[in-house]
Amino acid sequence: MPYELRHKTSKKISSGKYFPLGANLYDTGVNFAIYSQHASEVFLLLFDRTDGEPTDIIKLGNRTKYVWYAFIHGLKAGQLYGYKIKGDYNPAYGMRFNENKLLIDPYAKAVTGKIRNSDNLLLAYDPNAYVKDLSVDNRDNTHIVPKSIVADDNFDWQGDAPPDIPLEKLIIYEVHLKGFTAHKSSGVKNAGTYSGFIEKIPYLKGLGINAVEFLPLQEFYIDDFLLERRLTNYWGYNTIGFFAPESSFGTNSFPGCQVNEFKALVRALHKAGIEVIMDVVYNHTGEGNELGPTISFKGIDNPTYYCLTGTPHEPFRYYMNYTGCGNSFNLSNTHAIRFVMDSLRYWVEQMHVDGFRFDLASVLGREDGMFRTSASFFDAISQDPVLNRIKLIAEPWDLGTYQVGNFPVDWCEWNGRFRDTMRKFGKGDSCQMRDLGSRLTGSADLYGDDGRSAYNSVNFITCHDGFTLYDLVAYNYKHNEANLENNCDGTNDNNSWNCGAEGETSDANIISLRKQLIKNHACSLLFSSGTPMLLGGDEFMRTQRGNNNAYCQDNEISWFNWDYLNKNADTLAFFKKVIAFTKRYTILQRRKFFLGKDLDADNIPDISWFGKNLDKPSWDDPELRTICYQLDGGEEKSDMGDYQLFIILNADFNSQSIRIPGLNDGMKWYRVIDTSLKSGDDFLEAGKEILIEPSDFYFANARSTVVLIGK
Repeated sequence: MPYELRHKTSKKISSGKYFPLGANLYDTGVNFAIYSQHASEVFLLLFDRTDGEPTDIIKLGNRTKYVWYAFIHGLKAGQLYGYKIKGDYNPAYGMRFNENKLLIDPYAKAVTGKIRNSDNLLLAYDPNAYVKDLSVDNRDNTHIVPKSIVADDNFDWQGDAPPDIPLEKLIIYEVHLKGFTAHKSSGVKNAGTYSGFIEKIPYLKGLGINAVEFLPLQEFYIDDFLLERRLTNYWGYNTIGFFAPESSFGTNSFPGCQVNEFKALVRALHKAGIEVIMDVVYNHTGEGNELGPTISFKGIDNPTYYCLTGTPHEPFRYYMNYTGCGNSFNLSNTHAIRFVMDSLRYWVEQMHVDGFRFDLASVLGREDGMFRTSASFFDAISQDPVLNRIKLIAEPWDLGTYQVGNFPVDWCEWNGRFRDTMRKFGKGDSCQMRDLGSRLTGSADLYGDDGRSAYNSVNFITCHDGFTLYDLVAYNYKHNEANLENNCDGTNDNNSWNCGAEGETSDANIISLRKQLIKNHACSLLFSSGTPMLLGGDEFMRTQRGNNNAYCQDNEISWFNWDYLNKNADTLAFFKKVIAFTKRYTILQRRKFFLGKDLDADNIPDISWFGKNLDKPSWDDPELRTICYQLDGGEEKSDMGDYQLFIILNADFNSQSIRIPGLNDGMKWYRVIDTSLKSGDDFLEAGKEILIEPSDFYFANARSTVVLIGK
């Protein structure tokens, strides 16, 4: 140790308060409060530089309800600090206190930089790691651990208010904040940052997006095994600072600038009518398993924050690993739940976030190892006056359980069954028709029996985890060689089809077919009941060169190449039209499930299904690949008046002659969309739709989507 861990300061200290937790700024100084049930002593260390020795070492002498606290006079915003905590080091029984390790405040609102295992001072991986786990690492890491920063919550929000867009009208754009502007083609001033993203907001608004779902924006840890391979944790699903905006996305104009820059981004998006949804990772932390580093929670109160397990002789040495990431957060503990709730409220109240997507959310509902819809965490959310009114989206699975359709009534879910069915149908697989009908209409079989509605299904065909939409139609196999794991990482179950050539090709017919399939997927996604989510860049055919697990690729594999906007302008134009069409014809944003009944006394059911000859579909025919359905626009009151939509989905390898139903009161059918036609003709502008003559048949080309409007 470079210094003795004892009380050493000339600053004025008052008793302070045990609430709120964290470092909270007041006119005369800062109140520090940290929870540790099992600690014997807690020391607050103050710094005037990131890599320097502490200027002050302050023993927190007050403890109430397991919270250690003190008020330090004269401190201001920007003050750097950390903790060292004494207690038992007995890993076999869950205790991992180590006074040699500087700890990040779990409630820190900003940190000074990235957390890396520099010089192996956080952890030494070697053949004797088993022994090292049981023995104290006496090496001090004070000079390499990022420091927590006292933040000032004051910010000029300029009257900011949440857009408060109903879920059924939401069109979500999933995007990595850095990757959106990191490429040189983005043309922004501060590429890859919160402020750089602001410059591209007009693009999103022009596309028709009204919600962005950001991949993790909370401070995350970069794993050693990635650094050793000169890779990085690009996606950020390894959180260590649950109150702190990711520091590497800031401009580094001053320590802690990322807080105000994050707020400025939210304010700008709200001004554009775009909501902000954060992908959050409360299922585990970046500290990993028993061989992982001690950065924060392990050294503060290991058995409070983590689910522990072991053997009869070492009952709490190891970590439950429902996540596949080394540990699982202990949401059966009262303080751990309080911590997560405090964090979520902070992002809503102080940072003005509109909602959250919870990574591996099934972990959050585990109690005694089993998933329960009545889990304490879900109950806490439903009773919280701040959190029960925002958007809650679950990734409804974890390493060992798949819970699509099983979350509480307040929750929406990523609908993995929608993704799988649409992919299989889109490439012409057999035996998809019956499931297709359920997915197109909001998955009532999953969400209709527990008080939820169609919009609780977050529909997606692609997301960050897997192929992009272009790669889905350009690759039969994953190509993850750049991840340096011998192409063994990432799923092999992609339900993709390369249209006849693996990867890039100059074959005009294959290129045309790929674009046609992409347009089909765009229609299926946006015209289905539910809340649609697009993967950012799909609208202009962004590629990851066949990499379906680009979590470690902070480079041109993952970044948006904005040159594709011009290269694939026709596809981008199609996506814009599909989004605008969905907003114009509100039957496509229906809140309720379709019932197949006439609800507005016009003798037309809200939805009618047809085979090729206006007969009933043969739902159980394994070779059926063509389905038609009619939607009664009169069921949804809008400025468009009465209208009918007739949609033909032909995934067959052959063209099909389709009989069209008759219309009432002199209405006629007009073609709006035919994805098999050339750009410009494939989606006709409002008022320029083409009259169908003769009016009783339409010839649907192979692998095409057709939309007719009756008016």
